Amino acid sequence: MSAEAVHRTAVVTGGARGIGAATARRLARDGMAVAVLDLDEAACEPVVDEIESAGGRALAVGADVGDEEAVRGAVARIAAELGPPTVLVNNAGILRDNLLFKMTAADWDAVLGVHLRGAFLMSRETQQHMVEAGWGRIVNLSSTSALGNRGQANYSAAKAGLQGFTKTLAIELGRYGVTVNAVAPGFVETEMTAATAARMGMSFDQLREAVVATIPVGRSGKPEDIAATVSFLVSEDAGYVSGQVVYVAGGPTD
Repeated sequence: MSAEAVHRTAVVTGGARGIGAATARRLARDGMAVAVLDLDEAACEPVVDEIESAGGRALAVGADVGDEEAVRGAVARIAAELGPPTVLVNNAGILRDNLLFKMTAADWDAVLGVHLRGAFLMSRETQQHMVEAGWGRIVNLSSTSALGNRGQANYSAAKAGLQGFTKTLAIELGRYGVTVNAVAPGFVETEMTAATAARMGMSFDQLREAVVATIPVGRSGKPEDIAATVSFLVSEDAGYVSGQVVYVAGGPTD
């Protein structure tokens, strides 16, 4: 744990469960104070309790990342209670899967609103703290679905959009000591992948078995696999890595 990390404040959106919770725990273990942000503040409390029980500092924050005023208020609260946030992990996301001809405009807007608008609002609000500090890290959670996935036109478009967003912010913010990267997980065991199995009419075990058969390393991903990659990208050692999309999928991607 670096001396610098002790004084860093990180924000992890979608932090109540899955990849977000694993990332919050990992960054706390790295020595950062962590704001665990999700739509339901109460859902964040178990993660906060776990971090605090291990000797870390954490704050549960309830906010809709797609709501401009809510984001502004959340970041102001985090800065006041934990310290100016200089690490942001844009992990919040939802699924509204369907084939194109069945997909509603509301389902399209909802998914892009959380993934893309949410990442935009959170990045815009926190970057001022990073620029003032002359140091910052933003990591956006993309997905292998950015390469295309049946029944996920909205999700795929959002995750591909995050890659372009990542590269643009890396260009704009690099001169201020801020790096911006994306992590694109493959199949990871979370509530969202369980929901995908249900949509496909199979059990989670059946889906996992079918997917693992195609993964070169021979296993599915765990939230901790993604958290470890995020941990590196927000570290001091990753200061020369920016504008990159790191696929964490157990093998090569197309």
